[in-house]
Amino acid sequence: MTNVTLSKLTKEFEGKADPSVDHIDLEIESGKLTALLGPSGCGKTTTMRMIAGLLRPTSGDIKFDGKSIVSIAPERRGAVMVFQNYLLFPYMTIRENVSFGLKMRGVSKTETRQRVGEMLDLVQLPGLEDRMPKQLSGGQQQRVALARALIVKPKVLLLDEPLSNLDAHLRDEMRELIRRLQGELKITTIFVTHDQEEAAVLSDKIALILRGSLQHFGTPEEYFERPGSVEIARFFGGVNFIPGTYDGSVIATSVGKFSAPRSSITSGEGVLTIRPEAVEISGEGGNSVQGRVVSHVYAGRYARFLIDVGNIRIEAVSDPKRVSQIADGEMVSLRFDPNEIWVLAQPTEGNGVDRGAPEGGNRSVASVPGDE
Repeated sequence: MTNVTLSKLTKEFEGKADPSVDHIDLEIESGKLTALLGPSGCGKTTTMRMIAGLLRPTSGDIKFDGKSIVSIAPERRGAVMVFQNYLLFPYMTIRENVSFGLKMRGVSKTETRQRVGEMLDLVQLPGLEDRMPKQLSGGQQQRVALARALIVKPKVLLLDEPLSNLDAHLRDEMRELIRRLQGELKITTIFVTHDQEEAAVLSDKIALILRGSLQHFGTPEEYFERPGSVEIARFFGGVNFIPGTYDGSVIATSVGKFSAPRSSITSGEGVLTIRPEAVEISGEGGNSVQGRVVSHVYAGRYARFLIDVGNIRIEAVSDPKRVSQIADGEMVSLRFDPNEIWVLAQPTEGNGVDRGAPEGGNRSVASVPGDE
């Protein structure tokens, strides 16, 4: 197992005004599975490529177990990268693809054959040694790429968008496989993704990178339940934001006062946020407000409602059976469970909540640059 440390890691490209990666400090614990999460162009893949040795940092350092590896050649670092498009050798059999790293290291044919068999069993592809890559499905090719990486017993496993080329069913299977393999082998694993759900399901911790900078490093639960900013909350699917004034336990907003014991601030200007699935339609008790249903969407396992409360548009996710019980235009009661509310600092101008109702009626008043 290997501890990975990034210190002030920076990468600048000629012709670009801003760094692609800007002074990232990150401590990745040995034997854990860590996600580098962010939108396209945020610098996450560039960061991974620097760890792999495929790009040289402009400045900063990368250490494995406290030792700098920046000047060490990629093949000697002990980090193996599985690329998004697998990059299997099309003219080699599956056995030859998986054993390629061992052949380069001079491992005997007897040991190689044994380890290839063990590795294909591990990734649940027994008996496919003599097939060619074109004879396998995308999910099977991804497993072969994993086997080829793992057979050399790397210190660090790097996965670049490992599930992006798979359909929904195969993604679920590969998630389970990656978690199982990582748990059994205890290899320090870093993977790049733009998918928040994928990051939450797979990782022990998530490093959120926006515009080349590390925004936060924490557990999936922190991002969903205690986001550090409106921007982070929105990136993780938050859509309900109501500005107000917070006194340490209650936030007073344009649509009412709400008990809110959970907060990232002590008092002052703030923003109430609550996830759609935590909004109770027809809820009773304190922290309730009245609103008018604007529209709804039936999505099979759930129903999504848009509801206007004063000058605020609230999104609620509920049981799909509610679609037949609640009509568009109907007045409903919404309850915000105090333990599901999180109060954030008021964003700076141009990077958060717009207090004005847009033309054409009442709507959600939250917006974050970069969503477009």
